Amino acid sequence: MSPRMRLWLVAAGGAGLAALLVAACLDLPRFGGDRHPYGDRAVDASLSRRTANTVASVTFDQRAFDTLGEMSILFAAVLGSVVLLRQTRDEHRARPEPAAVSRPVRRYALLVLPVALLTGLYVVAHGQVSPGGGFQGGVVAATALHLLYLGADYRALERVRPLAPYEAGDALAASAYLVTGLAALLAGSAFLANTLLPYGTFNTLASAGTVPLLNAAIGMEVACAVVVLLAGFLDQAVEIVDEGESGERHDDPGGRGKRERP
Repeated sequence: MSPRMRLWLVAAGGAGLAALLVAACLDLPRFGGDRHPYGDRAVDASLSRRTANTVASVTFDQRAFDTLGEMSILFAAVLGSVVLLRQTRDEHRARPEPAAVSRPVRRYALLVLPVALLTGLYVVAHGQVSPGGGFQGGVVAATALHLLYLGADYRALERVRPLAPYEAGDALAASAYLVTGLAALLAGSAFLANTLLPYGTFNTLASAGTVPLLNAAIGMEVACAVVVLLAGFLDQAVEIVDEGESGERHDDPGGRGKRERP
C-alpha cells in the first residue's frame, strides 16, 4: 500500500470518527439539566439486582463483557512485560545485598503493611456494597506487599511473594471470570448475564448475584498481575547483572546491567 493511500485511509477513518463524535455530542443531555437517561437506567438496574454500588453493577453486570476486555488487556500487558524482561543468556542473578534503612522508615513500613493489605482485601470484598472493588482493592493489596521492600530488603520481599503461585493465581482468576460467563450460557442465558445466583438481600455481602464473584475474580487477577509485573522490574533493578560485570561497573549501552540500590 502506498503512503498516499494510507493517508487517505487515515483521513477517511478520522472523518468518520469525527462525524460520529459530533453526532453523539449533539444528542447529549443539556449541560446542567436533570435529564440523565443512562444514569437513571443504570441506577434502576442496580437496585433491581440488589447492588448497592451502582458503579460495581455497571462494571460487573451491565457491562461485564467490557470488563472482560479490560482484564484481558492487563493480562496481556503483564505477559508481554514478563517475556521482555526475562533473563537472557548474557545475564545472571547476583544475590542482592540488604540496603541500609532508617529505623523510622522500617517501623512505619512494617506497621502499615498489614493495615494496607487488609484494606485492599476489604475493598475487594465490599465492592458490591461500597465504593471500590476488585480493580482498586487488587492494586492496594499488591502494592502493600512491597512495603516490605521499603522497610526491610529485597530478599525479605522475595520470601513472601514467590512468583509461581502469583502467576498461577493470575491465570486462574482470569479463567474464573470466563467460567462464570460460560456458566450463564449453559444455564440458557447470555454470556456473563447476572442470572446464575439469587440476588439476595440488598446491601449485604451475599447480595447482587454474580457481581461479588466477578469482582473477586478481578481483585485476584489484578493483585497477582501487579505483583508479577513489579517483580519483573525489580529483578532488573536489583538482581540482574551482565556476565561481563565483576566488582566494578562496566560500560552498559543497553542499560541491562543493574546492581543493588545504594
